[in-house]
Amino acid sequence: MVRRRVPPVTLALVAVGLVTGGLWWWAVLRLLLVPGDTGAVEGAVAAGGWGLSLLPVHVAASVRRQAGGVRESGGGPAVTKASRRRRWGAGSGPS
Repeated sequence: MVRRRVPPVTLALVAVGLVTGGLWWWAVLRLLLVPGDTGAVEGAVAAGGWGLSLLPVHVAASVRRQAGGVRESGGGPAVTKASRRRRWGAGSGPS
């Protein structure tokens, strides 16, 4: 079996993500189970985590079409050779 070494930066990011997720769950459960004892910090943490969960849906790189089948996105141009035109009755052609 091949053992791969995980970079320390990756381990640190995973640890930060787990701690942040744990804090968010703690705030949400505290808001649900003991709403009278919660303060502004728990509300801000819960609302902030919920707001961050919406980012992947609403924030995406826009794709602009250029002449010649070149598409530009946030990461740079992506070139495609696929034809977008329909070929009715001409067969599938070489692929």
